Amino acid sequence: MAPAPASAASAAASAPAPKRGDYITLNFNAADIEAVARTLGLVAGMNVVVDPRVKGTITLVSEKPVSPQVAMGQFLSSLRMQGFTMVEAAGLFKLVPEADAKLQSNAVETSDSAPKGAPGGQIVTQIFRLNFESANNLVTLLRPLISPNNTINANPGNNSLVITDYADNLRRIARIIAAMDVSNAAELEVLELRHAIAADLAPLVLKLLDASATAAAGSGGAADSGYKTTVLAEPRTNSLIVRAANPARVALVKSLVDKLDRASVGNNGDLGNLHVVALKNADATKLAATLRAAMGAGSAPSSGAPSGTPGASTPAPTSGGQVQADTATNSLIITAPEPQYRQLRAVIDQLDARRAQVFVESLIAEVSADKAADFGIQWQGALGKAGDTNIGVLGTNYGTAGANILSLAAGGGATMPAKGLNLGLMSQYNGTYVLGALAHFLESTGAGNVLSTPNLLTLDNEEAKIVIAQNVPFVTGQFTNTGTGNGAVNPFQTIERKDVGLTLKVKPQISENGTVKLAIFQEVSSVQSSSGASPNGPTTYKRTIESNVLVEDGSVVVLGGLLQDDYQGNLDKVPGLGDVPLFGALFKNDSRTRKKTNLMVFLRPVVVRDGAATERLSLDRYEQMLSGMKDSQPAPSSIAPINDAPLLPTLAPRANTPAKN
Repeated sequence: MAPAPASAASAAASAPAPKRGDYITLNFNAADIEAVARTLGLVAGMNVVVDPRVKGTITLVSEKPVSPQVAMGQFLSSLRMQGFTMVEAAGLFKLVPEADAKLQSNAVETSDSAPKGAPGGQIVTQIFRLNFESANNLVTLLRPLISPNNTINANPGNNSLVITDYADNLRRIARIIAAMDVSNAAELEVLELRHAIAADLAPLVLKLLDASATAAAGSGGAADSGYKTTVLAEPRTNSLIVRAANPARVALVKSLVDKLDRASVGNNGDLGNLHVVALKNADATKLAATLRAAMGAGSAPSSGAPSGTPGASTPAPTSGGQVQADTATNSLIITAPEPQYRQLRAVIDQLDARRAQVFVESLIAEVSADKAADFGIQWQGALGKAGDTNIGVLGTNYGTAGANILSLAAGGGATMPAKGLNLGLMSQYNGTYVLGALAHFLESTGAGNVLSTPNLLTLDNEEAKIVIAQNVPFVTGQFTNTGTGNGAVNPFQTIERKDVGLTLKVKPQISENGTVKLAIFQEVSSVQSSSGASPNGPTTYKRTIESNVLVEDGSVVVLGGLLQDDYQGNLDKVPGLGDVPLFGALFKNDSRTRKKTNLMVFLRPVVVRDGAATERLSLDRYEQMLSGMKDSQPAPSSIAPINDAPLLPTLAPRANTPAKN
């Protein structure tokens, strides 16, 4: 017979606390949810926190001892029926209402299979990446299977599903997705072209297929919303590779290709040999020179002179083709027969590919620490009697601190003592106060951090340069003419201006395996502040690094740096008296300084291979600047009625930009 709630609570309070890992028998009858949660958390080794909104009682009974994991699973199943659940965040398990669980859960799984280790009643967020099926199609199918308080969303950018639900339900959904995410493309066909160029025909056929699918949908027909027809160009054999969902789509592609694969006809009825190729990425002038060199590489030299001699004429291409560049439209004009044009077009398609870019982050970090200590005692005494014409002086005089006792005594208050604590002893001679002793104590420390982060974005194998500097004048020569008849002075100076600041030049080269080779020149220079009024011109500090390094994509490499530890000490003392233990400190001046400087230069290249990655990078830096400008807004003031600073406009990403993974 189950005990009453009051007796159950008292029995639980008087019973010994269970130990972690022990098998337990559940016998909670109308027990408080918080008490049950803390008890099971102690047994299972879990830190459990109960939200104040989780209230009520629970009945949980087991016929025989069960493991802590099984007990916790039964507890979560009972909570689920009352509208509560458990979420995990940084090792802390929180009991919250089911409606708030998706906002507090920290458990995110990115594998394609459902989480196996999470308890069935725990809220988990799972990302499913689809290989064949459209994510938007599966959202409609799976939404009724998700709990009302949980969510399912599709990311069209990388064709994935983001689902937040109970772990046991996610396991069931994972099996459904695995059964649905299969290829339904059954037809694969290779179409050989006779006249048209595969690289030109493939995008045209895809446009026509998309237009026909849209028209069918608009007229009430069923559009091909499942597997999309794929048409790929194979330049080596000048063929089209077609993959479609059904034979009807393949027949449609064949019909289009057959109508478009026609020979071009000139004005006189002969086959035309003049072709215009618009380039997408390459420079027409450079590519034309490359193609002309490739076409003439196999030609025999002119018979007038041997090959390689200065008098040899340029060999005529044996292929019979000619390539010219039109810079206005960045196009190539090719005069060649059809077979030769196909060969050239295959080369052009490979060279006209989009070049990757490299975003180079350079970090110049400098840490400096200064420490100085100064201690000294000086004495002065007058020898003689009142009325004497000459009076002698006896004492010590150290100038290390910047102001000695004699200058302070003679200055009449116009000379300031050195920095630090200064203790003086005054003596009166014939009604005049004279400084008789001066003790000086000083200890100073200083520290500074300097971080410069110049960034560059440049094309692969193209040099980029950034200069952030002051244009400082340097006198290189001067002349003064004083020999004129009227005594006029005509000074003349020649000045050269140089950039003093930060300069970064980098030329990246991306290898096939993703490694980035960097040719780097980096210079950090500054003007010494104390040399501004020097007649010989200012003095500059310069730190330069010029190197070639190999770096993995996204990795950080240290280029070089400076580790400097400078110590200087100066000791002035009275011979003999300054060496006496303890008492000798009254007859010496000790000054010490130590300066540590750590300077390191780091580099991090990131390869940006497509437009979406470039836009993500640009938007990230744009948002970083926008956030900094928002944080630097002036405080509201009614006295100075300028309460806002200019801000960058909010920039939304394009609709076809993939989201960050």
